[in-house]
Amino acid sequence: MFRLPAILLVASAFAAVRPNIVILYADDMGYGDLGVQNPQSKIPTPHLDKLAQAGMRFTDAHSSSGICTPSRYALLEGRYHWRKFHGIVNSFDQPVMDDEKLTMAEMLKAQGYQTACIGKWHLGWDWNAIKHPGAEPSQAKGKGKGGAGFAPDAFDWSKPIPGGPLSHGFDHYFGDDVPNFPPYAWFENDRVITTPTVALTTTAPTAEGSWEARPGPAVKDWDFWAVMPTLTQKAEEWIGRQKQDTPFFLYFPFTSPHAPIVPTQEFTGKSGANGYGDFMVQTDDTVGRVLAALEKHGFADNTLVIFTADNGPEHYAYERVKNFGHRSMGPLRGLKRDIWEGGHRVPFIVRWPGVVPAGKVNDGLISQIDLFATIASIVGSNIPAGSAEDSFNQLALIKGAGPSARATVVHNTNPNGYALRHGDWVLIEAKTDGVSKVPAWFDEANGYTAKTQPGELYNLRDDLSQQHNLHAEKPEKVAELKALLAKVREKGQVR
Repeated sequence: MFRLPAILLVASAFAAVRPNIVILYADDMGYGDLGVQNPQSKIPTPHLDKLAQAGMRFTDAHSSSGICTPSRYALLEGRYHWRKFHGIVNSFDQPVMDDEKLTMAEMLKAQGYQTACIGKWHLGWDWNAIKHPGAEPSQAKGKGKGGAGFAPDAFDWSKPIPGGPLSHGFDHYFGDDVPNFPPYAWFENDRVITTPTVALTTTAPTAEGSWEARPGPAVKDWDFWAVMPTLTQKAEEWIGRQKQDTPFFLYFPFTSPHAPIVPTQEFTGKSGANGYGDFMVQTDDTVGRVLAALEKHGFADNTLVIFTADNGPEHYAYERVKNFGHRSMGPLRGLKRDIWEGGHRVPFIVRWPGVVPAGKVNDGLISQIDLFATIASIVGSNIPAGSAEDSFNQLALIKGAGPSARATVVHNTNPNGYALRHGDWVLIEAKTDGVSKVPAWFDEANGYTAKTQPGELYNLRDDLSQQHNLHAEKPEKVAELKALLAKVREKGQVR
Protein backbone atom coordinates (compact mmCIF):
# COMPACT_ATOMS: atom_id res chain seq x y z
CA MET A 1 0.00 0.00 0.00
CA PHE A 2 1.23 3.49 -0.85
CA ARG A 3 2.22 5.54 2.23
CA LEU A 4 1.65 9.28 2.09
CA PRO A 5 4.16 11.73 3.55
CA ALA A 6 2.88 13.00 6.89
CA ILE A 7 2.31 16.51 5.56
CA LEU A 8 -0.20 15.20 3.01
CA LEU A 9 -2.28 13.59 5.72
CA VAL A 10 -3.46 16.99 6.91
CA ALA A 11 -6.69 18.09 5.21
CA SER A 12 -6.89 21.61 3.85
CA ALA A 13 -9.41 24.19 4.95
CA PHE A 14 -11.35 23.43 1.79
CA ALA A 15 -11.95 19.94 3.10
CA ALA A 16 -14.56 21.23 5.58
CA VAL A 17 -17.13 21.08 2.78
CA ARG A 18 -15.90 17.92 1.13
CA PRO A 19 -18.65 15.92 -0.54
CA ASN A 20 -19.28 12.23 -0.23
CA ILE A 21 -18.25 10.52 -3.48
CA VAL A 22 -20.04 7.63 -5.17
CA ILE A 23 -18.77 6.08 -8.42
CA LEU A 24 -21.25 3.72 -10.10
CA TYR A 25 -19.41 1.67 -12.73
CA ALA A 26 -21.41 -0.44 -15.18
CA ASP A 27 -19.81 -3.42 -16.93
CA ASP A 28 -19.96 -3.76 -20.75
CA MET A 29 -22.64 -1.08 -21.13
CA GLY A 30 -22.84 0.67 -24.49
CA TYR A 31 -23.02 4.37 -25.27
CA GLY A 32 -26.48 3.81 -26.76
CA ASP A 33 -27.83 1.84 -23.78
CA LEU A 34 -28.38 5.08 -21.87
CA GLY A 35 -31.96 5.96 -22.79
CA VAL A 36 -31.58 9.72 -22.61
CA GLN A 37 -28.66 9.41 -25.04
CA ASN A 38 -30.44 7.24 -27.62
CA PRO A 39 -33.86 8.37 -28.90
CA GLN A 40 -34.36 4.98 -30.61
CA SER A 41 -33.49 2.95 -27.51
CA LYS A 42 -35.56 -0.14 -26.72
CA ILE A 43 -34.36 -0.11 -23.11
CA PRO A 44 -36.03 2.07 -20.47
CA THR A 45 -33.52 3.66 -18.08
CA PRO A 46 -35.67 6.05 -16.01
CA HIS A 47 -33.30 6.32 -13.04
CA LEU A 48 -30.26 7.07 -15.19
CA ASP A 49 -32.28 9.54 -17.24
CA LYS A 50 -33.35 11.27 -14.03
CA LEU A 51 -29.75 11.33 -12.82
CA ALA A 52 -28.73 13.00 -16.09
CA GLN A 53 -31.51 15.57 -15.71
CA ALA A 54 -30.25 16.37 -12.21
CA GLY A 55 -26.64 16.70 -13.32
CA MET A 56 -24.41 16.91 -16.36
CA ARG A 57 -24.22 14.31 -19.14
CA PHE A 58 -20.98 14.06 -21.09
CA THR A 59 -21.10 12.93 -24.71
CA ASP A 60 -17.33 12.66 -25.29
CA ALA A 61 -16.20 10.62 -22.28
CA HIS A 62 -13.79 7.68 -22.51
CA SER A 63 -12.51 4.71 -20.59
CA SER A 64 -8.81 3.94 -20.85
CA SER A 65 -9.37 0.64 -22.66
CA GLY A 66 -11.92 -1.36 -24.60
CA ILE A 67 -11.72 -4.11 -21.97
CA CYS A 68 -12.28 -4.50 -18.26
CA THR A 69 -9.21 -4.69 -16.01
CA PRO A 70 -7.21 -1.93 -17.73
CA SER A 71 -10.04 0.60 -17.45
CA ARG A 72 -10.47 -0.10 -13.72
CA TYR A 73 -6.75 0.23 -13.11
CA ALA A 74 -6.64 3.54 -14.99
CA LEU A 75 -9.63 4.96 -13.12
CA LEU A 76 -8.25 4.11 -9.67
CA GLU A 77 -4.64 5.12 -10.43
CA GLY A 78 -5.16 8.08 -12.79
CA ARG A 79 -2.75 6.48 -15.22
CA TYR A 80 -2.98 4.97 -18.69
CA HIS A 81 -3.04 1.20 -18.33
CA TRP A 82 -0.76 0.70 -21.32
CA ARG A 83 2.14 2.20 -19.40
CA LYS A 84 2.20 -1.13 -17.57
CA PHE A 85 -0.01 -3.77 -19.26
CA HIS A 86 -2.78 -4.33 -21.81
CA GLY A 87 -4.86 -7.38 -20.96
CA ILE A 88 -7.22 -8.52 -18.24
CA VAL A 89 -6.40 -10.26 -14.99
CA ASN A 90 -7.26 -13.90 -15.66
CA SER A 91 -8.51 -16.41 -13.12
CA PHE A 92 -6.15 -16.60 -10.12
CA ASP A 93 -3.67 -14.14 -11.63
CA GLN A 94 -1.58 -11.89 -9.41
CA PRO A 95 -2.57 -8.23 -8.75
CA VAL A 96 -1.81 -5.50 -11.29
CA MET A 97 -2.16 -2.52 -8.95
CA ASP A 98 1.04 -0.61 -8.13
CA ASP A 99 2.06 -0.67 -4.47
CA GLU A 100 4.32 2.34 -4.97
CA LYS A 101 1.64 4.56 -6.51
CA LEU A 102 -1.23 6.35 -4.80
CA THR A 103 -4.72 5.07 -5.58
CA MET A 104 -7.88 7.14 -5.48
CA ALA A 105 -9.04 5.23 -2.40
CA GLU A 106 -5.73 5.82 -0.60
CA MET A 107 -5.87 9.50 -1.45
CA LEU A 108 -9.40 9.82 -0.06
CA LYS A 109 -8.68 7.70 3.00
CA ALA A 110 -5.79 10.02 3.84
CA GLN A 111 -8.29 12.88 3.71
CA GLY A 112 -10.48 11.24 6.35
CA TYR A 113 -12.90 9.40 4.07
CA GLN A 114 -14.48 6.05 4.86
CA THR A 115 -13.84 3.98 1.73
CA ALA A 116 -15.59 0.93 0.29
CA CYS A 117 -15.53 -1.13 -2.87
CA ILE A 118 -18.64 -3.23 -3.41
CA GLY A 119 -18.87 -5.35 -6.56
CA LYS A 120 -16.47 -6.45 -9.27
CA TRP A 121 -12.79 -5.98 -8.38
CA HIS A 122 -11.02 -7.78 -11.29
CA LEU A 123 -7.62 -6.31 -10.48
CA GLY A 124 -6.10 -9.42 -8.98
CA TRP A 125 -5.31 -10.92 -5.58
CA ASP A 126 -2.20 -12.64 -4.24
CA TRP A 127 -3.62 -16.14 -4.60
CA ASN A 128 -0.23 -17.69 -3.88
CA ALA A 129 -0.68 -16.66 -0.25
CA ILE A 130 -3.51 -19.17 0.22
CA LYS A 131 -2.63 -21.81 -2.38
CA HIS A 132 -1.51 -25.15 -1.00
CA PRO A 133 2.10 -26.07 -1.88
CA GLY A 134 2.23 -28.10 -5.04
CA ALA A 135 -1.33 -27.30 -6.14
CA GLU A 136 -1.50 -27.02 -9.92
CA PRO A 137 -4.33 -26.13 -12.29
CA SER A 138 -5.68 -28.49 -14.88
CA GLN A 139 -5.30 -27.39 -18.48
CA ALA A 140 -8.59 -25.65 -19.19
CA LYS A 141 -10.10 -25.88 -22.64
CA GLY A 142 -12.82 -24.15 -24.63
CA LYS A 143 -14.55 -21.41 -22.67
CA GLY A 144 -12.05 -21.80 -19.88
CA LYS A 145 -9.10 -20.87 -22.08
CA GLY A 146 -6.91 -18.37 -20.30
CA GLY A 147 -8.28 -19.33 -16.90
CA ALA A 148 -6.80 -21.63 -14.29
CA GLY A 149 -8.96 -24.66 -13.61
CA PHE A 150 -7.90 -25.30 -10.01
CA ALA A 151 -9.73 -27.84 -7.87
CA PRO A 152 -11.62 -26.44 -4.84
CA ASP A 153 -9.12 -28.01 -2.41
CA ALA A 154 -6.16 -26.23 -4.03
CA PHE A 155 -6.56 -23.31 -1.61
CA ASP A 156 -6.87 -22.75 2.12
CA TRP A 157 -10.04 -20.65 2.02
CA SER A 158 -9.79 -19.77 5.72
CA LYS A 159 -6.77 -17.53 5.18
CA PRO A 160 -6.78 -13.80 4.30
CA ILE A 161 -5.83 -12.93 0.72
CA PRO A 162 -3.46 -9.98 0.23
CA GLY A 163 -3.35 -7.68 -2.77
CA GLY A 164 -7.06 -6.90 -3.07
CA PRO A 165 -9.07 -3.77 -2.26
CA LEU A 166 -7.93 -3.58 1.37
CA SER A 167 -4.32 -3.46 0.18
CA HIS A 168 -5.05 -0.37 -1.91
CA GLY A 169 -6.96 2.03 0.32
CA PHE A 170 -10.40 0.51 0.78
CA ASP A 171 -11.64 0.02 4.34
CA HIS A 172 -14.29 -2.45 3.20
CA TYR A 173 -14.89 -4.81 0.32
CA PHE A 174 -17.80 -7.05 -0.54
CA GLY A 175 -18.24 -8.81 -3.85
CA ASP A 176 -17.66 -11.85 -6.02
CA ASP A 177 -14.48 -10.46 -7.62
CA VAL A 178 -15.46 -11.32 -11.24
CA PRO A 179 -18.92 -12.68 -12.14
CA ASN A 180 -17.71 -15.21 -14.73
CA PHE A 181 -14.36 -16.19 -13.16
CA PRO A 182 -13.67 -18.55 -10.28
CA PRO A 183 -13.88 -18.70 -7.38
CA TYR A 184 -17.66 -18.43 -7.53
CA ALA A 185 -18.06 -17.30 -3.95
CA TRP A 186 -18.62 -14.22 -1.81
CA PHE A 187 -15.66 -12.18 -0.59
CA GLU A 188 -15.76 -9.86 2.40
CA ASN A 189 -12.79 -7.63 3.01
CA ASP A 190 -9.74 -9.87 2.42
CA ARG A 191 -11.37 -13.30 2.74
CA VAL A 192 -13.61 -15.67 0.87
CA ILE A 193 -16.55 -16.07 3.26
CA THR A 194 -18.52 -18.81 1.42
CA THR A 195 -16.25 -21.79 0.92
CA PRO A 196 -16.03 -23.28 -2.59
CA THR A 197 -16.48 -27.04 -2.40
CA VAL A 198 -17.33 -28.03 -5.98
CA ALA A 199 -16.23 -27.40 -9.56
CA LEU A 200 -18.53 -25.06 -11.44
CA THR A 201 -21.45 -26.55 -13.32
CA THR A 202 -24.11 -24.53 -15.12
CA THR A 203 -27.32 -26.00 -16.43
CA ALA A 204 -29.98 -23.30 -16.80
CA PRO A 205 -29.93 -21.14 -19.95
CA THR A 206 -28.93 -17.49 -19.77
CA ALA A 207 -31.29 -14.78 -20.99
CA GLU A 208 -28.95 -13.98 -23.90
CA GLY A 209 -25.56 -15.12 -25.15
CA SER A 210 -23.42 -17.77 -23.46
CA TRP A 211 -22.31 -18.28 -19.88
CA GLU A 212 -18.70 -17.23 -20.51
CA ALA A 213 -18.04 -18.74 -17.08
CA ARG A 214 -14.55 -20.16 -16.72
CA PRO A 215 -13.98 -23.44 -14.88
CA GLY A 216 -12.88 -23.53 -11.28
CA PRO A 217 -13.92 -23.69 -7.64
CA ALA A 218 -17.49 -22.73 -6.75
CA VAL A 219 -19.88 -22.65 -3.85
CA LYS A 220 -22.37 -25.49 -4.20
CA ASP A 221 -25.46 -24.22 -6.07
CA TRP A 222 -23.88 -20.80 -6.68
CA ASP A 223 -26.68 -18.52 -7.84
CA PHE A 224 -25.61 -16.19 -10.66
CA TRP A 225 -29.01 -14.48 -10.58
CA ALA A 226 -28.45 -13.45 -6.95
CA VAL A 227 -25.23 -11.55 -7.59
CA MET A 228 -26.53 -8.11 -8.61
CA PRO A 229 -29.41 -8.10 -6.07
CA THR A 230 -26.96 -9.00 -3.29
CA LEU A 231 -24.43 -6.35 -4.30
CA THR A 232 -27.18 -3.74 -4.50
CA GLN A 233 -28.44 -4.62 -1.04
CA LYS A 234 -24.90 -4.50 0.39
CA ALA A 235 -24.37 -1.04 -1.13
CA GLU A 236 -27.62 0.21 0.40
CA GLU A 237 -26.66 -1.19 3.79
CA TRP A 238 -23.17 0.32 3.68
CA ILE A 239 -24.57 3.74 2.86
CA GLY A 240 -26.98 3.35 5.77
CA ARG A 241 -24.08 2.80 8.18
CA GLN A 242 -22.30 6.04 7.26
CA LYS A 243 -22.23 9.13 9.51
CA GLN A 244 -23.05 12.71 8.63
CA ASP A 245 -19.79 13.99 10.13
CA THR A 246 -17.50 11.64 8.19
CA PRO A 247 -17.24 11.82 4.39
CA PHE A 248 -17.34 8.57 2.46
CA PHE A 249 -16.24 7.14 -0.87
CA LEU A 250 -18.19 4.27 -2.40
CA TYR A 251 -16.79 2.65 -5.54
CA PHE A 252 -19.57 0.34 -6.80
CA PRO A 253 -18.41 -1.56 -9.90
CA PHE A 254 -21.45 -3.50 -11.12
CA THR A 255 -21.34 -7.02 -12.54
CA SER A 256 -24.06 -6.04 -15.00
CA PRO A 257 -24.90 -5.98 -17.84
CA HIS A 258 -21.82 -8.21 -18.40
CA ALA A 259 -22.33 -11.89 -19.26
CA PRO A 260 -23.65 -14.14 -17.90
CA ILE A 261 -26.77 -12.16 -18.73
CA VAL A 262 -29.03 -13.12 -15.85
CA PRO A 263 -31.81 -10.62 -15.13
CA THR A 264 -34.02 -11.68 -12.26
CA GLN A 265 -37.66 -12.54 -12.82
CA GLU A 266 -38.75 -9.07 -11.73
CA PHE A 267 -37.05 -7.57 -14.79
CA THR A 268 -37.64 -10.28 -17.38
CA GLY A 269 -39.50 -8.88 -20.36
CA LYS A 270 -39.19 -5.25 -19.18
CA SER A 271 -37.30 -4.09 -22.27
CA GLY A 272 -37.67 -4.43 -26.02
CA ALA A 273 -34.08 -5.60 -26.41
CA ASN A 274 -34.04 -9.23 -25.27
CA GLY A 275 -32.33 -10.50 -22.11
CA TYR A 276 -29.54 -7.96 -22.26
CA GLY A 277 -32.08 -5.16 -22.37
CA ASP A 278 -33.80 -6.63 -19.32
CA PHE A 279 -30.44 -6.84 -17.52
CA MET A 280 -29.90 -3.18 -18.37
CA VAL A 281 -33.29 -2.36 -16.83
CA GLN A 282 -32.09 -4.14 -13.70
CA THR A 283 -28.83 -2.17 -13.83
CA ASP A 284 -30.84 1.03 -14.01
CA ASP A 285 -32.90 -0.13 -11.02
CA THR A 286 -29.71 -0.61 -9.01
CA VAL A 287 -28.76 2.99 -9.77
CA GLY A 288 -32.18 4.08 -8.54
CA ARG A 289 -31.81 2.11 -5.32
CA VAL A 290 -28.40 3.61 -4.55
CA LEU A 291 -29.72 7.11 -5.18
CA ALA A 292 -32.73 6.37 -2.99
CA ALA A 293 -30.42 5.18 -0.19
CA LEU A 294 -28.46 8.43 -0.37
CA GLU A 295 -31.73 10.36 -0.14
CA LYS A 296 -33.14 8.23 2.69
CA HIS A 297 -30.09 8.73 4.90
CA GLY A 298 -29.70 12.45 4.23
CA PHE A 299 -26.63 12.33 1.98
CA ALA A 300 -28.05 13.27 -1.41
CA ASP A 301 -27.38 17.02 -1.26
CA ASN A 302 -23.71 16.60 -0.35
CA THR A 303 -22.77 13.65 -2.55
CA LEU A 304 -20.92 13.75 -5.84
CA VAL A 305 -22.35 10.88 -7.91
CA ILE A 306 -20.53 9.71 -11.04
CA PHE A 307 -22.00 7.07 -13.32
CA THR A 308 -20.01 5.55 -16.17
CA ALA A 309 -18.93 2.18 -17.65
CA ASP A 310 -15.69 0.30 -18.24
CA ASN A 311 -15.96 -0.20 -22.02
CA GLY A 312 -18.40 -0.72 -24.87
CA PRO A 313 -20.93 -3.56 -25.25
CA GLU A 314 -20.13 -7.21 -25.92
CA HIS A 315 -20.37 -8.73 -29.44
CA TYR A 316 -23.98 -9.84 -28.87
CA ALA A 317 -24.81 -6.21 -29.66
CA TYR A 318 -24.71 -6.87 -33.40
CA GLU A 319 -27.48 -9.46 -33.26
CA ARG A 320 -29.42 -7.11 -31.01
CA VAL A 321 -29.43 -4.55 -33.82
CA LYS A 322 -30.70 -7.11 -36.32
CA ASN A 323 -33.31 -8.79 -34.16
CA PHE A 324 -34.58 -5.99 -31.92
CA GLY A 325 -33.59 -2.70 -33.55
CA HIS A 326 -31.60 -1.58 -30.51
CA ARG A 327 -28.11 -0.16 -31.04
CA SER A 328 -26.14 -0.61 -27.82
CA MET A 329 -23.28 1.27 -29.46
CA GLY A 330 -25.59 4.11 -30.51
CA PRO A 331 -24.17 5.99 -33.51
CA LEU A 332 -20.65 4.78 -32.84
CA ARG A 333 -18.53 2.26 -34.70
CA GLY A 334 -17.18 -0.73 -32.79
CA LEU A 335 -17.82 -2.64 -29.59
CA LYS A 336 -15.91 -3.94 -26.59
CA ARG A 337 -12.21 -4.65 -27.40
CA ASP A 338 -12.20 -2.27 -30.39
CA ILE A 339 -10.33 1.02 -30.57
CA TRP A 340 -13.03 2.54 -32.72
CA GLU A 341 -15.16 4.91 -30.65
CA GLY A 342 -17.70 2.25 -29.66
CA GLY A 343 -15.04 0.39 -27.69
CA HIS A 344 -14.23 3.18 -25.24
CA ARG A 345 -16.63 6.14 -25.61
CA VAL A 346 -18.93 5.43 -22.68
CA PRO A 347 -21.91 6.85 -20.79
CA PHE A 348 -20.79 9.46 -18.26
CA ILE A 349 -23.03 11.39 -15.86
CA VAL A 350 -22.02 13.67 -12.99
CA ARG A 351 -24.43 14.92 -10.32
CA TRP A 352 -23.39 17.22 -7.48
CA PRO A 353 -26.26 19.42 -6.24
CA GLY A 354 -25.40 23.09 -6.08
CA VAL A 355 -22.06 22.63 -7.84
CA VAL A 356 -22.66 20.81 -11.14
CA PRO A 357 -25.38 22.51 -13.19
CA ALA A 358 -28.51 20.40 -13.59
CA GLY A 359 -29.89 19.27 -16.94
CA LYS A 360 -26.78 20.15 -18.94
CA VAL A 361 -25.12 18.25 -21.79
CA ASN A 362 -21.38 18.75 -22.20
CA ASP A 363 -19.39 17.76 -25.30
CA GLY A 364 -15.99 18.46 -23.72
CA LEU A 365 -13.38 15.71 -23.94
CA ILE A 366 -12.96 13.82 -20.66
CA SER A 367 -11.34 10.55 -19.64
CA GLN A 368 -12.05 8.38 -16.62
CA ILE A 369 -8.36 8.83 -15.87
CA ASP A 370 -9.21 12.46 -15.07
CA LEU A 371 -11.39 11.53 -12.11
CA PHE A 372 -8.31 11.14 -9.91
CA ALA A 373 -6.97 14.68 -10.34
CA THR A 374 -10.46 16.17 -10.35
CA ILE A 375 -11.41 14.51 -7.06
CA ALA A 376 -8.03 15.39 -5.57
CA SER A 377 -8.78 19.03 -6.37
CA ILE A 378 -12.23 18.78 -4.80
CA VAL A 379 -10.94 17.38 -1.50
CA GLY A 380 -7.80 19.51 -1.36
CA SER A 381 -5.28 16.71 -1.80
CA ASN A 382 -1.88 17.15 -3.40
CA ILE A 383 -0.90 14.35 -5.77
CA PRO A 384 2.64 13.17 -5.04
CA ALA A 385 5.13 12.95 -7.89
CA GLY A 386 4.97 9.63 -9.69
CA SER A 387 1.26 9.06 -9.13
CA ALA A 388 -1.73 9.82 -11.39
CA GLU A 389 0.65 11.14 -14.03
CA ASP A 390 -1.93 11.03 -16.85
CA SER A 391 -4.82 12.60 -14.93
CA PHE A 392 -6.13 16.12 -15.64
CA ASN A 393 -8.13 18.24 -13.21
CA GLN A 394 -11.54 18.64 -14.90
CA LEU A 395 -13.30 20.48 -12.06
CA ALA A 396 -13.96 23.56 -14.20
CA LEU A 397 -15.44 21.37 -16.92
CA ILE A 398 -17.86 19.50 -14.66
CA LYS A 399 -18.91 22.78 -13.02
CA GLY A 400 -19.69 24.21 -16.45
CA ALA A 401 -17.14 26.95 -15.83
CA GLY A 402 -14.57 26.20 -18.50
CA PRO A 403 -13.40 24.01 -21.37
CA SER A 404 -11.82 20.60 -21.05
CA ALA A 405 -8.38 20.55 -19.49
CA ARG A 406 -7.24 17.99 -22.05
CA ALA A 407 -7.04 18.02 -25.85
CA THR A 408 -5.53 14.55 -26.24
CA VAL A 409 -6.43 10.98 -25.27
CA VAL A 410 -4.65 7.77 -26.22
CA HIS A 411 -6.91 4.75 -26.82
CA ASN A 412 -5.59 1.23 -26.54
CA THR A 413 -6.85 -2.31 -26.00
CA ASN A 414 -3.91 -4.53 -26.97
CA PRO A 415 -0.16 -4.17 -27.57
CA ASN A 416 -0.61 -3.92 -31.34
CA GLY A 417 -3.28 -1.26 -31.45
CA TYR A 418 -3.14 2.41 -30.46
CA ALA A 419 -5.28 5.36 -31.42
CA LEU A 420 -4.66 9.02 -30.67
CA ARG A 421 -7.47 11.51 -30.23
CA HIS A 422 -6.43 15.13 -30.54
CA GLY A 423 -9.06 17.82 -30.91
CA ASP A 424 -11.59 16.66 -33.49
CA TRP A 425 -9.18 14.19 -35.04
CA VAL A 426 -8.48 10.56 -34.26
CA LEU A 427 -5.61 8.57 -35.77
CA ILE A 428 -5.74 4.77 -35.57
CA GLU A 429 -2.37 3.07 -35.75
CA ALA A 430 -3.25 -0.62 -35.76
CA LYS A 431 -3.27 -3.67 -38.00
CA THR A 432 -6.94 -4.06 -37.20
CA ASP A 433 -9.25 -1.69 -35.38
CA GLY A 434 -12.10 -4.17 -34.97
CA VAL A 435 -11.14 -6.95 -32.57
CA SER A 436 -14.76 -7.99 -32.09
CA LYS A 437 -15.76 -9.65 -35.37
CA VAL A 438 -18.10 -7.47 -37.39
CA PRO A 439 -20.83 -9.24 -39.38
CA ALA A 440 -20.76 -8.49 -43.11
CA TRP A 441 -24.41 -7.46 -43.05
CA PHE A 442 -23.67 -4.80 -40.44
CA ASP A 443 -20.84 -3.25 -42.43
CA GLU A 444 -22.98 -3.23 -45.56
CA ALA A 445 -25.99 -1.72 -43.80
CA ASN A 446 -23.89 1.05 -42.23
CA GLY A 447 -21.66 1.97 -45.16
CA TYR A 448 -18.42 0.55 -43.76
CA THR A 449 -15.84 -0.70 -46.24
CA ALA A 450 -12.85 -2.99 -45.93
CA LYS A 451 -9.62 -1.47 -44.71
CA THR A 452 -7.34 -0.69 -47.65
CA GLN A 453 -5.04 1.93 -46.13
CA PRO A 454 -2.17 1.45 -43.63
CA GLY A 455 -4.06 3.35 -40.95
CA GLU A 456 -7.21 5.31 -40.30
CA LEU A 457 -7.87 9.00 -39.79
CA TYR A 458 -11.24 10.50 -38.95
CA ASN A 459 -12.64 13.92 -38.12
CA LEU A 460 -15.12 13.08 -35.38
CA ARG A 461 -16.85 16.45 -35.57
CA ASP A 462 -17.99 15.61 -39.10
CA ASP A 463 -17.91 11.80 -38.93
CA LEU A 464 -18.73 10.44 -35.48
CA SER A 465 -19.58 7.04 -36.96
CA GLN A 466 -16.09 6.75 -38.50
CA GLN A 467 -17.21 5.93 -42.04
CA HIS A 468 -14.86 8.16 -44.04
CA ASN A 469 -11.19 7.31 -43.70
CA LEU A 470 -9.08 10.37 -44.52
CA HIS A 471 -5.71 8.71 -43.96
CA ALA A 472 -4.63 8.96 -47.62
CA GLU A 473 -6.04 12.46 -48.09
CA LYS A 474 -4.40 14.10 -45.06
CA PRO A 475 -0.75 12.93 -44.88
CA GLU A 476 0.32 16.05 -42.96
CA LYS A 477 -2.29 15.43 -40.25
CA VAL A 478 -1.28 11.77 -40.08
CA ALA A 479 2.37 12.74 -39.58
CA GLU A 480 1.46 15.31 -36.93
CA LEU A 481 -0.63 12.86 -34.93
CA LYS A 482 1.92 10.07 -35.23
CA ALA A 483 4.55 12.34 -33.73
CA LEU A 484 2.21 13.37 -30.92
CA LEU A 485 1.32 9.75 -30.15
CA ALA A 486 5.02 8.86 -29.91
CA LYS A 487 5.61 11.80 -27.58
CA VAL A 488 2.78 10.90 -25.22
CA ARG A 489 3.81 7.25 -25.14
CA GLU A 490 7.42 8.11 -24.42
CA LYS A 491 7.19 11.04 -22.00
CA GLY A 492 3.70 11.07 -20.61
CA GLN A 493 1.45 14.07 -20.25
CA VAL A 494 1.85 17.20 -18.17
CA ARG A 495 -1.00 18.30 -15.92
